[in-house]
Amino acid sequence: MKCALVTGASRGIGRAIAQQLSQDLNLHILINYASNKAAAEETLSLIQQAGGTGELMHFDVKDGAAVKAAVENWYTNNPEGIIHVLVNNAGITKDNLFPWVTEEDWDAVLNTSLKGMYNCTQAIIQRMLRQRSGRIINIASLSGLKGVPGQTNYSAAKGGMIAATKALSQEIAKRNITVNAIAPGFIESDMTSELDMNELKRMVPANRFGKVEEVAYLASFLASDKAAYITGEVININGGIYA
Repeated sequence: MKCALVTGASRGIGRAIAQQLSQDLNLHILINYASNKAAAEETLSLIQQAGGTGELMHFDVKDGAAVKAAVENWYTNNPEGIIHVLVNNAGITKDNLFPWVTEEDWDAVLNTSLKGMYNCTQAIIQRMLRQRSGRIINIASLSGLKGVPGQTNYSAAKGGMIAATKALSQEIAKRNITVNAIAPGFIESDMTSELDMNELKRMVPANRFGKVEEVAYLASFLASDKAAYITGEVININGGIYA
């Protein structure tokens, strides 16, 4: 059973990626969620309605022990299972100008995106190395490349994720494992629902926000055999706002 583990898959970009990987690559989807079980169940229902398969995997990416325990438990119960694709998507924002960013908000944002990527990748990397195949896709952000005022913590987290992508890709490429990052700009999702879309889209050459499905199409390509020679890349998907 070939599987994809998608963190933060209960909604938004994570949900769209989970659905697309199921549809395009016929992967069994491990739908990670931290707290919103109902939304995760909705993701699973959408996958099943489209003829795919999946299951919920509950853990908080910030908690390394919980991640390891959940993954090890899954492998114990699925000895023939292979996690071929890992999508490190889980992330949060706690926006504020730097002088007012609390240590708690700094840690929460970095521990979710950056430490979460470490925890989840560590949990599956040894088996990927042994099976000599795999795809790791890190969902970064425009913020990690350009830097966005009011998002110093988020920019730091996503910038670290991008640098780690480039380094790790070189370590494990010989085992046929690719590591790439996707850097979305303004995407219509829960995370951007409070932004002034009409005002911000004027900054975007494409004159619109992107759709979660458009990010999912790219993730699906990177997870496929068609992208086997692409690794260490950071691919922008931002309507031309930054290149």
